[in-house]
Amino acid sequence: MGVPAFLRRTAVFRRSVRRRRRRGKRSGRIVRLRACCPSSWADVSRACTPGSGLFAPWRLFSRPKPCLIPVVGGNLEADSPVRAARFRVCWRKSDSSNLVEVPRVTRSAAESSPETADPPSTPRRFGLINARSVMNKTFILKDFFDAQQLDFLGIVESWIPPAQTGVLLELLPENCLCFNVPRSVGRGGGLLCVFKSYFNLRHLTPPLLFNSFEFCLFDSGSFLGILLYRPPKFNATFLTDFSELLYTFMPKYEHVLILGDFNIHVCCPDKPLVKDFFNVLDSFNLVQWVSDPTHAHGHTLDLALSFGFPLTSVETVETVFSDHSAVLFNFVLPLMTVPKPAPVRWVRGLDEGKAAEFSALFSLEWPTLYSAPITTDSFLSQFDLLCSKILDEIAPLTIRKPRHTSERWISEEIRALRRDCRKAERKFKKDRLQISQDLLRDKLYMYNEAVMKARRQFYSNIISSASGDQRILFNTLGSLLDSGGSGNSMEGSVENCEKFCVFFMDKVAGIRSSLTQCSTYSPPTPSTPVAKLESFSLVSLIELERVVSRLKPAGSSHDVLPAWFFKKIFSVLGPAVLTILNTSLESTHVPKSFKQAVVRPLLKKQGLDTALFSNYRPISHLPFCAKVLENIVYKQLITFLNAHEVLEPLQSGFRSGHSTETALLKIFNDVLIATDAGNLVVLLLLDLSAAFDTVDHEILIGRLEQWAGLSGEALQWMRSYLTDRSFCVKMGSHSSKCYPLKWGVPQGSVLGPLLFSIYLLPLGVLFRKHKVEFHLYADDCQIYVPICKGPDRSIKAIIDCLAEVKLWMSENFLGLNENKTEVIVFSPSGGKDHNIDLLSLAPFEQSVVTSLGVKLDAALKLDLQINAVTRSCFFQMRRLARIKSFISKKNLEIVTHAFVLSRLYYCSSLYAGLPKASVARLQLVQNAAARFICGAKKFDHITPILASLNWLPVQYLIFIKILVFTFKSLAGTAPPYLSSLVLKYSPTKSLRSADQCTLLVPRTKRKFRGDRAFSVLAPKLWNQLPPAIREITLLECFKKELFLHYSLLALA
Repeated sequence: MGVPAFLRRTAVFRRSVRRRRRRGKRSGRIVRLRACCPSSWADVSRACTPGSGLFAPWRLFSRPKPCLIPVVGGNLEADSPVRAARFRVCWRKSDSSNLVEVPRVTRSAAESSPETADPPSTPRRFGLINARSVMNKTFILKDFFDAQQLDFLGIVESWIPPAQTGVLLELLPENCLCFNVPRSVGRGGGLLCVFKSYFNLRHLTPPLLFNSFEFCLFDSGSFLGILLYRPPKFNATFLTDFSELLYTFMPKYEHVLILGDFNIHVCCPDKPLVKDFFNVLDSFNLVQWVSDPTHAHGHTLDLALSFGFPLTSVETVETVFSDHSAVLFNFVLPLMTVPKPAPVRWVRGLDEGKAAEFSALFSLEWPTLYSAPITTDSFLSQFDLLCSKILDEIAPLTIRKPRHTSERWISEEIRALRRDCRKAERKFKKDRLQISQDLLRDKLYMYNEAVMKARRQFYSNIISSASGDQRILFNTLGSLLDSGGSGNSMEGSVENCEKFCVFFMDKVAGIRSSLTQCSTYSPPTPSTPVAKLESFSLVSLIELERVVSRLKPAGSSHDVLPAWFFKKIFSVLGPAVLTILNTSLESTHVPKSFKQAVVRPLLKKQGLDTALFSNYRPISHLPFCAKVLENIVYKQLITFLNAHEVLEPLQSGFRSGHSTETALLKIFNDVLIATDAGNLVVLLLLDLSAAFDTVDHEILIGRLEQWAGLSGEALQWMRSYLTDRSFCVKMGSHSSKCYPLKWGVPQGSVLGPLLFSIYLLPLGVLFRKHKVEFHLYADDCQIYVPICKGPDRSIKAIIDCLAEVKLWMSENFLGLNENKTEVIVFSPSGGKDHNIDLLSLAPFEQSVVTSLGVKLDAALKLDLQINAVTRSCFFQMRRLARIKSFISKKNLEIVTHAFVLSRLYYCSSLYAGLPKASVARLQLVQNAAARFICGAKKFDHITPILASLNWLPVQYLIFIKILVFTFKSLAGTAPPYLSSLVLKYSPTKSLRSADQCTLLVPRTKRKFRGDRAFSVLAPKLWNQLPPAIREITLLECFKKELFLHYSLLALA
C-alpha cells in the first residue's frame, strides 16, 4: 500500500489531552500518514483494515448518505454521482447513526423565498392605511399585514405618543422592522412604516420641518420613499411647503414613491387646492395612481404618487377598523442595465506626431498628383488614394479589442500611487509594525486626495473648454451623465442594417404612392420677375481656410481622413482641396463620393421599444469635404436670395436672426390683439410626414429656376447635386449596401434646409390668396384667422384654404399627417364655449396644443407650459446632483445655466404679463437652482443668494428679453415681422418728447389680453427706461446697461 512499517506500528487513537504542535514542525505521524495514503475509497478501506493498526472515521469507507448532500440544488436521483471527498485522517470518530436527514429543497423554491430573492427585481406588495390610532389595533393591523401578504405598510395617524413605543412589539409581524415618527407637539397624528427586514431601507432625518403636514423619509440607493399626512384643516402654505419638500429631496434620487393621506378631494376638480395640487404634481413629473374612493364618504383622499416607475395592481380594500380604505399596489424598481462590451474595431493611431509626418510625405507627393489636368471624380479619387497610402505607412490599421476602461480621470500617476498603497499594505500585513501602519495610512490618504483632485480637474477641463458654447457643453457633459443609456438600441448586424434601409425606403415610397395628383389644378406662380443667378463664383484659398476653420469637425465614416485630422493638416491639404472644389464649381459637377450618405439610426426617446424601426430617427452623415463645398455654395446662394427678397418673410426656419421664439412671439401677439378686440381666433397646426424625404427633385429644380432665379451653370450644378445620391445604414461596425436616393433633400447637409424653404415658397402665395394669417418654421405650419363678432361667424376662409393646401401638397408629394393635425380656438374670455361651428375641423379640436415646443391652452394662461418647464428643470437638477460633489461652484453654475436655466428661459418672452402666481412658479425653479449651486438651506433668504450669483428675478429677465427684441427691431436686426410691430412715436406737434426715442403704445381693453401683446408691452417697457439707455446704439452696451438698471430695481 506504500505505507511505511514504522507508521503501522502505532495506532491512531484519540488522546485525552491534545498536544499543541509547535510552529514549523511538519513531521507528525498524522501528516506523514496523510501524505502516504491515497485518496480513493478502495485504497483507504484496504489501508485501514483491523490488522493494519490504522484507524479512520467510518464515513470514509461508505458512500455519503443523502443527509450529507447539499440541501439546495442537489440531484434528487439516488444514483447521481457524488464528488469524492478528500481523504482526511483525524483524531475524532463520528457515528453516522447520530446524523439527522434534512429534506432537500429545490433551487426554484429557494430562489422564490423572499429572504433570498433580490427585492428590486421582484414585484413587492405595498399598502397604505389611515389607522386612526394603532394603540388598540395592534393585532388587527398585524393580521392585516399577514393576510394581504404585504412587504411594506405605511400607516398614517398612528397616534403613538413619543414615550409609548412598547406597542410596536405587539404590532410588528415576524421578520419585520419599522420607522416610527410620532407627532412632537399635540395629540393625534404620527406616522409608522412597517416593512420586511430584507428591505435595505434607511431612515432619513429631515433637515427641515413644515407646519402644514407631517412626513417620514426613507431611502435605499436611488430610491426615495415619503410617507405623508396632511391634516384636513385648511393651510394656505401647504402647496408651497410641499413643493419645497419635493425640490429639496427629489433631485438626489432616480425613483420616488410618495404615500399618504393628503385630505385633498382629488376626485372633485372644483374643490379647493385640487387644480393647484395637480399642477405641482405635473411640475415634478409625479403620477397619481389611485382612482377609487378611499374614504367612507366616497372621496379619494389617500394617494400613491410615483416618479421613475409605474405602480401595478392598484386597488382599495375596505376595512372595518377605520373609516379609510386601504390602498394596495405592486411595484418593481427597474434594474441597472449592464453596458455591453464594445466590439472589436479597426483604428489608426493618429496624434500630433502623425500629423507632422503626414504633412511631410504629402508635400513630397503633391506635385505629381497636381501635374495632369483631370476630371473632378478622378482628381478626388487620386487624392483619397494618396491620403490612404500615407496613412497606411505612418499609422496602419490595428485591431483595438474591447477592454475594461477605468474612469477617464485615472492617470498613470494615480495608478502608481495605487501600487504604492498595495505595496505598503503587504508590508504592514507582513511585519505588523506601527510605522508600517502609519505609512499605509499616509499612502491611502495621498491616493484618495489624488483621485479627488483628478476627477475635479477632469470635469473642470470639460466645462471650461465648452463654456462658450452651451450646445457643445450640453452634448459633452450630457454623454457623461447618461453613461450607459446609449446602449439601449437594436443590436448591430448586417441583417438589421438591411432591414433599416428597406424600412426607410418603403416609408417614403408609401407616402408618395398614397398621394394623388389632380390634372386640372393650376399651382401658384411667382408674382414678380426674379433676378438670375447664372453661376457660382470660384473661391480663394484664404476664403476656403476661413470656411474650414468655422465648420465643426464632423464627417462621415467613409472619409479617408477624420475631420479633426483634416482640419489640423489643412495648411498642407489646402491647395489640393481648393482645386477639387473649384473644379466642381467650374465643371458644374458634384463628385459622386460627396453624395454618399451614411445613416445611423438613433432611438427617438429612451424607453421606447428598440425592436420597432419606427421608433428610430435616421441621422445622416456626409463627407467633410462635401460640407465644405456646400458651405461655399450656401453663402453665395443665401446672399443672392436675401438681396432680391426671394425667401418667404414669414418662414423662420434655418434663417439668421430668426428663431422659434420670434415666430411664437409674432403668433402670440396677433392672437392677443385679436382676442383683446373681442374676436375669436382659430389656430390650425399642420404636421407633414417625412417632408424632407418626399421632396421631388424635378419639382425642386423648377422652384430653383422659376422662384429662386437660378439658371445656367448654377442650375446645372444644383441638378448634379440632387441626382445620383445614395445612402447606406451603419450600426457599429456593420453596414448595409448602398441604395439610391430618388427623392428628398439631403439631410445632414448645409443646403438641405434652404432648398426645402425654396420648395415651400408657393405656400405663402396660397395663404395670402385666402387672406389667412400664417407662419412657417421649416415644415411646421401654423394657420390662424380671427373670427369677428356677430351671428354670421364662419371659418369658411380657413376651410377653403386648408382644402387647397391639401391639393397643393399632393401635387408636390408632401404628405399631410391628419392624425397629428390640431385645432384650438382662443376666445376673449378664455372659456371653452366659443359657439362656433368648426365644420370638418371639429374632430381635431384640442384644449391644449403644442406649437414649436410650447404648450398653448385656450385661456392663454400657459399653465401646462410652466408645468413642463419646471418638470424638465428639476429633472436636470437631479442629473447634475450626481457630479455636484466633485466640481467647483463656478463650474456648477456654468452647467446649471446650460442644463437648467436654458430651459427656464426658453421662450420666456411669452410669459410677460402673466399673473404673479404663474411667474412665482418659475421663480421657484430659479430659487431652487440658486440654492442648488450655493448649497443654501431652506430658510436662507433668497435675495442675497441671487445677488451673489449676479442673477435677476425671473420677472426682470422676461422684461430684458422683451427689450432686447425691441432694440433689435429698431436697429433692423430682428425679423421684419417683429420690426413691423414696433413704431416710433411721432407727435403731430413740436413737443419735447419728440427727441426722447419713445415708442407708440397702442390702446387695449383687457389686461390679460392686449396688455400682454408684444406690440403693446414692448413700447411700455421701452418708454419706462431712462433716456440714456434708450439712446445706446450698440447691442452689448445696451444689454449691460439694461442689466444694471434692473439690478438696482431688484435690490430696491
